[in-house]
Amino acid sequence: MAAPRVSFTDKDLENGEGAAERSRKWSQAPGNIEDLDEYTALQKYISTYRDPRAADSAENQVKDTDDAEKSKAWWQFWRSGNSGQAADKDAGVVPEEWLEADIKQGLTTAQVEERRRRCGFNEISTEKENLFIKFLMFFTGPILYVMEVAVLLAAGLRDWIDFGVIIAILLLNAAVGWYQEKQAADVVASLKGDIAMKAIVIRQGQEQDIKARELVPGDIVIIEEGQTVPADARLICDYDTPEEFERYKELREQHALNPEEDPAGSEEKEGEDFEEGVAHQGHSIIATDQSAITGESLAVDKFMGDTVYYTTGCKRGKAYAVATTSAKYSFVGRTATLVQGAKDQGHFKAIMNSIGTALLVLVMFWILLAWIGGFFRHLKIATPEASDVNLLHYTLILFIIGVPVGLPVVTTTTLAVGAAYLAKQKAIVQKLTAIESLAGVDVLCSDKTGTLTANQLSIREPYVSEGEDVNWMMACAALASSHNIKSLDPIDKVTILTLKRYPKARDILKDDWKTEKYTPFDPVSKRITTVVTLRGDRFTCAKGAPKAILNLSECTKEQADFFKEKATEFARRGFRSLGVAYQKNNEPWVLLGMLSMFDPPREDTAQTIVEAQQLGVPVKMLTGDAIAIAKETCKMLALGTKVYNSQKLIHGGLSGTTQHDLVERADGFAEVFPEHKYQVVEMLQQRGHLTAMTGDGVNDAPSLKKADCGIAVEGASEAAQAAADIVFLAPGLSTIVFAIKTARQIFQRMKAYIQYRIALCLHLEIYLVTSMIILNETISADLIVFIALFADLATVAIAYDNAHSEQRPVEWQLPKIWVISVILGIELAIATWVVRGTMFLPNGGIIQNFGNIQEVIFLEVALTENWLIFVTRGANTLPSWQLISAIFIVDVLATIFCIFGWLWHGIDGGLHTKPYPNPLGGYYWKQTPHGWTDVVTVVVVWAYSIGVIIILAITYFCLNLVPGLADLGRKNRSLHDTQMENIIGHLSKLALRHEKDEHGESRFVLATKSTDEDDED
Repeated sequence: MAAPRVSFTDKDLENGEGAAERSRKWSQAPGNIEDLDEYTALQKYISTYRDPRAADSAENQVKDTDDAEKSKAWWQFWRSGNSGQAADKDAGVVPEEWLEADIKQGLTTAQVEERRRRCGFNEISTEKENLFIKFLMFFTGPILYVMEVAVLLAAGLRDWIDFGVIIAILLLNAAVGWYQEKQAADVVASLKGDIAMKAIVIRQGQEQDIKARELVPGDIVIIEEGQTVPADARLICDYDTPEEFERYKELREQHALNPEEDPAGSEEKEGEDFEEGVAHQGHSIIATDQSAITGESLAVDKFMGDTVYYTTGCKRGKAYAVATTSAKYSFVGRTATLVQGAKDQGHFKAIMNSIGTALLVLVMFWILLAWIGGFFRHLKIATPEASDVNLLHYTLILFIIGVPVGLPVVTTTTLAVGAAYLAKQKAIVQKLTAIESLAGVDVLCSDKTGTLTANQLSIREPYVSEGEDVNWMMACAALASSHNIKSLDPIDKVTILTLKRYPKARDILKDDWKTEKYTPFDPVSKRITTVVTLRGDRFTCAKGAPKAILNLSECTKEQADFFKEKATEFARRGFRSLGVAYQKNNEPWVLLGMLSMFDPPREDTAQTIVEAQQLGVPVKMLTGDAIAIAKETCKMLALGTKVYNSQKLIHGGLSGTTQHDLVERADGFAEVFPEHKYQVVEMLQQRGHLTAMTGDGVNDAPSLKKADCGIAVEGASEAAQAAADIVFLAPGLSTIVFAIKTARQIFQRMKAYIQYRIALCLHLEIYLVTSMIILNETISADLIVFIALFADLATVAIAYDNAHSEQRPVEWQLPKIWVISVILGIELAIATWVVRGTMFLPNGGIIQNFGNIQEVIFLEVALTENWLIFVTRGANTLPSWQLISAIFIVDVLATIFCIFGWLWHGIDGGLHTKPYPNPLGGYYWKQTPHGWTDVVTVVVVWAYSIGVIIILAITYFCLNLVPGLADLGRKNRSLHDTQMENIIGHLSKLALRHEKDEHGESRFVLATKSTDEDDED
């Protein structure tokens, strides 16, 4: 049947008024869109709609940090949160009288303040540390305890210079680490403020728009279609029938309202008759989408007295409700608290403890050697007091150089600076050690919708039945859609916005249409129906499942068969199909055609997947969509088509090794639920893989917590964000891959510093202990503390260094780090001994005109140690100006120390004229009584140190080429324990069954799980 005759404007639709001009006319319709009539508002919406994502990316990101310090005075340094006035005691228990506010008056300002003092802000927040306590925590740990013992030792020896400098080093490290972590946390807090949820409340008798975090228990909240529920709340009545409030109060006094229940139980109760409990009151007021909590796809009807849950979405209706508790104690908040409960120190902490313990053992070994040597030389414990040549001074010196006090702080600073950088790229790191986990990830399990795809349905070229007009079909599809522009369903939204491509269809809608009845999607009839009138004619337009629409029409068998073939073709290609039909007056239904919808991949996804694979991180797609849609998406992304239905994973008869092999080799799984995600992560981890998992719902929280790096994607629920290690505020896979590359750069900085620091410790331990034993001399303790101070000052800048990203998942490979560091430390010690040895020569050796042994050794040690960081950082990138500047400043200071003989007290505590005896029976030449060193000697020491660094760089380069070292300490990422996997697989099929024997006595027996039990699992 042809399209009905409808009169339009006199202009030629093809060649007359241009589309742009018509669009401008409608976009400039006077008044707000809410105040226009239905079809004028629809035309204005089509003309003026702009993708909010594109608008967001075009705008500058404005940081909303006004609340960061609102409730905290400047002098309250110990306070760490905005809700510090809240009392934890009984905070989750809300007095019943708090929930009795009038829906017209709401709460007063005084009531709001009083309740906030008790309950805090309405937000799920992790426990925030007290800033002062956090600062003190930077003085804890095995390494720092040893330095604190060194402080006491220096005080006992009355070595006040060392005492002061060691305390300064400890304070400097703590201050830098505390500041960097705080700065990173401030950036995160600022970004979280940008995504604050809003709420409409009744206060002081007026409707007010506020941030959802400002809600308090007892607030009267207005919940409407398209809004996110801002708190757990009890429904009162429909917004349009406030007189129902009186009935609500009666039922409340009679305790006839539904108590709060577990939302996950709603599915079990459907279709069942319960004798216990309270029946629903009246008709459904609103419907909410609880899929993020329960996984059920259909909206849940809510009645008077029912509880609506925090972060669920309202899909229909508008109502008054009373907030029953704050977010922390809501259903979602309690779930988030459960997954936050475990305090996991993490892999990074274990690595740092391992390195610190090994260095402590080493320093104790060298101290033991020094004391044994001292016993042979008859050294005293603490005398002579003015000399460094006694056992306690040896111990103090070895404590200072053998324990890397900067190790915890430099690594923490590097992580904090990296976290702040990631936050600016819209990736909020909630746990610093997650950066190290992300750098080592070798499998990424990704959602499809919104991550791999744009989460925006698009309509492909529609199928139009023979003899029908595509423009009339598109107009009918738009008529059979919701016209509530404030909260359009995604399918209705794309249907309406597609009219931009069909100007004639838009012109059809400009006629004098009147909507008589709109029936939303019904899961039974599986269609949307709208009854409209036009100049006396009554049209019924329908849109829905192809089979349901086909059953309405009275088309020929050939038309029906062809329609079914098209529907099958679309389904095979993974498209969602919607049939369109209409009925004029009482005439037969006419089948117009079919719309094919698809969520297209993001423009950058295919390239990003290739990039991820090049980085050694294969992407596995996990989606709740049908397997046909999943495979079509994989084809478009060149992701591989080994995609399986989740039923094959759970009920496919696979177990043990076969099941693990399936997960490891699959490119993805379709029709998955949150429990499937958890199982996939667990199996990959059992195979030795470091796994990253993306998620967005409350029910994703367990798998996010289970994964080595849990990632909450853009738009994730607060519970998912709380369970995740990293929260992404930008959509798409490219953001995640960028974060992986950045994490590897951060890891490279930490690894370079650790190699550098171990080599430094070994360098001075080897040189000083051998010097103590052979020559009975050491570098002055005053100079030693400045060597330690200079090393820490210079290398804090490593956090800002340029670093390269490895092309495969990174690991610590501690055996390799130790081998390389030991070799570099030995070479440094040999280089220092060469300088020291030349000074026994009659011509003064390295000393050209005049100089001082200790100051020259001090300068050589300082230069070679500072420059070693340029070797361990690698040559893939140029060093940053921050690192070069920091090391240059320290080198200048060390040179000044040497030239002017600062902190030199003479050998054996006195001044000597030249020449004077040396321990080998000869004389030292060219020594100055005041400890100065000439500039020519300083230049020679600089040149010699450059030569040493060149030799070290060649050694480092060659060591990294040795095949045996390349994978030393690298773990096997694909473990196959066939026997154990099969045992566990067989055990998972068994269950304990309770039964009674022939004598009536109870007993438990092992039995194979039934199919029903498997389904429940």
